[in-house]
Amino acid sequence: MALTGSVQTKHLPVTQLPLDQILRPIPPVIDSPKVDSMVQTLRGESCDYIPSPAPEKIEPGRLPPVDVLHYHSKAQDKDYYFAFGGCHRMQAYDKAGKEVVDVRCLKVTKPMLKVYLGGSVDRIVGEE
Repeated sequence: MALTGSVQTKHLPVTQLPLDQILRPIPPVIDSPKVDSMVQTLRGESCDYIPSPAPEKIEPGRLPPVDVLHYHSKAQDKDYYFAFGGCHRMQAYDKAGKEVVDVRCLKVTKPMLKVYLGGSVDRIVGEE
């Protein structure tokens, strides 16, 4: 099975974004053995721990792309990228020292972001 993505993003192309450009406003709850196995995968090593059931085929050196919401602020003329899932993959990229992340970007509007961020959306995107 290929790295298919979610229902919302499976038809979007896989691209790469710098890890430091992806905002994660919700603190993750991390399963350390899972992160460590993903770091091994990124390094092309065999995994000591594979979650069951594995959601997608595991390819050495790659992890499934992270779904990222892309919001362009016209007021700030700035792009914002948000990841609300994929916390273990994001942590693995960071721990492995990778600077870029495979992602599938879904463009969203501010009202769509408000579903995730509530009243904080204006403050986070600098549009107060």
